[in-house]
Amino acid sequence: MLELNGVSKSFGGVHAVRDVSFVLEQGEVRGLIGPNGAGKSTLVNLISGLLAPTAGSMTLDGLPLKGKSAHQRARLGIARTFQNLRVFPSLSVEQNIDVARYAAGGAPLVDAAIAEFGLRDKLTARANALSYGDQRRLEIVRGLALGPKVLMLDEPAAGMNEEETAALGASLRWVQREAGCALFVIDHDLKFIMTLCDRITVLDMGAVIAEGSPQEITQNPKVISAYLGEDIGAEA
Repeated sequence: MLELNGVSKSFGGVHAVRDVSFVLEQGEVRGLIGPNGAGKSTLVNLISGLLAPTAGSMTLDGLPLKGKSAHQRARLGIARTFQNLRVFPSLSVEQNIDVARYAAGGAPLVDAAIAEFGLRDKLTARANALSYGDQRRLEIVRGLALGPKVLMLDEPAAGMNEEETAALGASLRWVQREAGCALFVIDHDLKFIMTLCDRITVLDMGAVIAEGSPQEITQNPKVISAYLGEDIGAEA
């Protein structure tokens, strides 16, 4: 599916991402966690084509992504949401979704996703009239409208309460079952990540310091030291 080999990104003398390699399999739900400034959003920007790597390579189903623009990668099957909301505020919910639907030539499951994420009764509303949580859900449905092979979610649970976060997790599991695409999820809500994800990759100072199941991650001494903290590690 999606394979990264030795991907690095430097901004002048700052190494934002260092020699990152992993394989994201079809249907996998992979979490990406780490301290602020660890390089998580930079890595997503590299995969989606908003940034070009300083070194390393990426392939999707064996196809090299080098030289492919962000919109070309979206057409190939790499969709994403953003840490800072990027809905089209003056367009309706339906128009936001249709932008992606038409770009993809019509994707399956869009209508079902609209219902699953609670947007069916809000299709005519302007996007900027939605609650923050609904705007987050709109971004996810818009990404699904591209019919992606990989859907990357940057802080999808940000600003949501516990009930909304639980509902979001259930909806993302629905995406895994029904759409069959891989999910690559960044979030600081550790309960959300540990419950949702099959595997977790941990970044610190741009480098991968651990990879494994949620249980393995919570018991990893490097992760406890760099990110989770001794209290959480002791509870695991």
